[in-house]
Amino acid sequence: MKNYAISYLRTSSAANIGDEKDSAPRQRRAIERCASQRGFKIVAEYNDEAVSGADPIDTRPGFKALLERIAGNGVRTVIVEDPTRFARSLQAAVMGEVLLKSLGVEVICANGDKLFEEEDDMGRAMGQIGFVFAELEKRKVVKRLREGRDARSRALGRRVEGLSRQYSEDLLTQAKALYRKPRKGKRRSLRAISQCLADAGYSGPSGEPYNANSVRQMLTKAGVYQPAA
Repeated sequence: MKNYAISYLRTSSAANIGDEKDSAPRQRRAIERCASQRGFKIVAEYNDEAVSGADPIDTRPGFKALLERIAGNGVRTVIVEDPTRFARSLQAAVMGEVLLKSLGVEVICANGDKLFEEEDDMGRAMGQIGFVFAELEKRKVVKRLREGRDARSRALGRRVEGLSRQYSEDLLTQAKALYRKPRKGKRRSLRAISQCLADAGYSGPSGEPYNANSVRQMLTKAGVYQPAA
């Protein structure tokens, strides 16, 4: 099935703001263009929303589903927009490479380059160096966001959650507790949970309460969300 491929998208921002606002559509366009140019047919798309590039690939919900699909249908080509969509830390990149190579999976970037090049030691070294610089750049961005978040928190007189803490353990614990169905009465709606979080000092990057979709993503990540029947 060498003419078939699977596309993989990843966005690190749950709020889809700033550079990430058009991220998924942009990634999709680049992947589809690559597939068309190289003669691949995209048979499935997997997307990890609000997932850090430093997370191991086998712990990401979207990529875990992708691996299950690969095990079931034999497709061995994955197309990503660029290396940072696969991983943004050297550890995640190297461990991911080892896992996919053991499964015989090839990862192609939208510009046509293969992500893993065994024959070219220099290319492999340069790729690893690229991951290191991507991780350093991410740390600088996180620092700037933290400084801006702290300034907004002081101005608003309450804590403002930033992108790097969008799904902190404390926030997930609070959301799970609010979502838990009471002994009497109905379970809180997503909007009601958002307001309770805001009242407790948990706000989105803009300083406003989280929207319903963000709360749904929190609860899904926490493993407790149950869609209405």
